Amino acid sequence: MRNFGRVYGAMEIDLGKLPFDLDFHPSDNLVAAGLITGQLLLYRYAAESTPKRLLEVNAHTESCRALRFINEGHAVVTGSPDCSILATDIETGTAVVRLENSHGAAVNRIVNLTESTIASGDDEGCIKVWDTRQGSCCNSFNVHEEYISDMTFASDSMKLVGTSGDGTLSVCNLRSNKVQTRSEFSEDELLSVVIMKNGRKVICGTQTGTLLLYSWGFFKDCSDRFVDLSPNSVDALLKLDEDRVITGSENGIISLVGILPNRIVQPIAEHSEYPVERLAFSHDKKFLGSISHDQTLKLWDLEDLLQGSGNTIPDHSSASDSDNDGMDVDDSIAKPSKGTKRKNASKGQNFSSSSNFFADLD
Repeated sequence: MRNFGRVYGAMEIDLGKLPFDLDFHPSDNLVAAGLITGQLLLYRYAAESTPKRLLEVNAHTESCRALRFINEGHAVVTGSPDCSILATDIETGTAVVRLENSHGAAVNRIVNLTESTIASGDDEGCIKVWDTRQGSCCNSFNVHEEYISDMTFASDSMKLVGTSGDGTLSVCNLRSNKVQTRSEFSEDELLSVVIMKNGRKVICGTQTGTLLLYSWGFFKDCSDRFVDLSPNSVDALLKLDEDRVITGSENGIISLVGILPNRIVQPIAEHSEYPVERLAFSHDKKFLGSISHDQTLKLWDLEDLLQGSGNTIPDHSSASDSDNDGMDVDDSIAKPSKGTKRKNASKGQNFSSSSNFFADLD
């Protein structure tokens, strides 16, 4: 039985099962969640009212690990360990198209890039870029040796930044379709990533709770470390503005953290002691959405959360860089250390099976 209510100043939705991802509609008061059962759930929310479930779809035979709204919010694309990617119409709940073998391993993350492209990452370190207009896979980057934990996009320079459980960060240039650089191996699994300081800094959350700060263009090693969130892993990062990031940790605490100077501004929300899985902003940035191992989706009033932190809620600003960034491009990408659990998939795969993927979405 799923329950709705208000807890600690938040609208709370009892999902009934463990959620893995959430996303907000780009222009409407809708929020979607993907569950361990493979279900896709869609809710309508409004301030001072009870959220209403609009859709419940059995999207995948295994868990629904990743999801994003696409096609101006008309559809939700989901990814699963069953290696499929599915696009679902949010009005009817029907499958627009399903790609059964989108990856050679479990799909772990999906992020939006441009209006017509998304990226997906799998458990064996492969990142793929999909063109939703042409209905095809644009490119495949076999850059990591472990699961893709997170990705973020520098839109001005068309560079995709990815993090992995193998302890490295990568930058893929979508203009040249090449892996531009890759960091040295960290002792930590990298779990989350954001771009800040107007594109000059990349922040990574890690398994031990340390935030690693990389300077754009110099990714071989981090330029700074922030350890005050340790020892709890930082599973989710969400950029508030160029100077502050919201962190979600395995102890259930959601914190506002300043970057350069590095400091915990204040804890702002919590999921008891259950790990925070993902964070996201509503389209108007009035709500912060969080999901956790406590099987709940919470919608926090962002203005209420940030009172007392010297906040003025900014509009979204895309963190980007210039093409003349002097990045440390290296032709010989760093090799994995011995004993890594997974190997890169072979390059030059045939993507003919995806030739009509997303063709019906335009």
